Amino acid sequence: MNAKDLLESLHQRLVSFNAVERKAAVLEFKEKFAQTPEAQKPESLEYNLHCHTFYSFNGYGYSPSYLACWAKAERLFAVGKIEFDVLDGADEFLDAARLLGLRAACGVESRVVISELSDKVINSPGEPGIAYHLGIGFTSAEIPAAQAAFLKQMKQSAADRTRGIVGRVNPALSPLELDFDTEVLPLTPAGNATERHVCAAYAAKAAEMFPDAAERAEFWASKLNIPLADAEKQISNTVKLEGTIRSKMMKSGGPGYVKADPASFPALKAMNDFTIACGAIPSIAWLDGLSAGEGDPDALLDLHESYGCALFNLIPDRNWNFADPEVKAKKVAAMHKMIDCCVRRNMPVFVGTEMNAFGQKLVDTFSEPALAEYMDVFVQGAAVVSAHTILAPQGRGFLSEWAREQFGNDKKARNAWFADFGRKNHLV
Repeated sequence: MNAKDLLESLHQRLVSFNAVERKAAVLEFKEKFAQTPEAQKPESLEYNLHCHTFYSFNGYGYSPSYLACWAKAERLFAVGKIEFDVLDGADEFLDAARLLGLRAACGVESRVVISELSDKVINSPGEPGIAYHLGIGFTSAEIPAAQAAFLKQMKQSAADRTRGIVGRVNPALSPLELDFDTEVLPLTPAGNATERHVCAAYAAKAAEMFPDAAERAEFWASKLNIPLADAEKQISNTVKLEGTIRSKMMKSGGPGYVKADPASFPALKAMNDFTIACGAIPSIAWLDGLSAGEGDPDALLDLHESYGCALFNLIPDRNWNFADPEVKAKKVAAMHKMIDCCVRRNMPVFVGTEMNAFGQKLVDTFSEPALAEYMDVFVQGAAVVSAHTILAPQGRGFLSEWAREQFGNDKKARNAWFADFGRKNHLV
């Protein structure tokens, strides 16, 4: 049996909502993987350090345990789990990574308020002053009490926003209405429901309410204000339908949308302080460099570094993979400009695909010329993050007092040391 077949044979157990069942499946995977041809193959340099799991919606239903086994089966250089607003599953994932001997990291993503850019859109379309932001390098979900309270509030605020969306969309889709507690929350293993869970629930319930395809297409055409021909196609393409529900019902102009209230998001400094207090690394999330808030790379890094950010995260596929050559050229130029700025300023760059929608790549196409020339930069970033994850519990993390004593303000030397350690070591 090869690794792919092994992973498939354990798939249902690895994505079960039962944690005990998942752990048993990981142990079985480890035992049987040793007998596969892939066990003798060297690791590649390809990786994905930005993967959401079913704790904050994964487009393929992957759990933390599945993610770790998948990375091992693919012989990836590294793998990272990042969730919206929670650290749920962090210990499960890191335990599996240690068991399987992976380079790995855990992170949290949320939206924050950046007061200095209050009048500029940054990386959250249509929301001036609001930015998606990351912390990566958490080594456990067990964090200090003060930080646990901050994280609890972040999760609660996100839950309140999602619950509110259902309350506003239900009247617009009536008679198709959802009960948040009984029809949305059960789609999650730990109660962290997102817009994508809500869309999946609406699509599934519509299929039950309108078993006749023609009737269902008419319903969606009417409610989503799309041509009947489009609705007829989308009812057989769940991913497309859920995307349309989200864009028409929950984004700007839709009944479920409410203009972002800065009071419902933490400030950038608060998020970074939380991240650092947990022993992790504040990290910049970047969209495409075409907004007013992202247009000047140096200004963006100046601002973020002043608040303690030390890493940069990029989702490459949305910055080169376009059929229109003019669009691609514009996106690639902005991406290269941003990466070059990070390199010049000795800020490590790590990449990933998110995986929080079906159709997103499991691993980036690193052979693409727009990415290939930066492969060394990307690998360095992954190695740094993995090294931090290994060393932080020993008091030798990337932003630790030990690191400051060893390297002072020499970021280049610090990055090189951590990258070298990360290349040579795996979680154990």
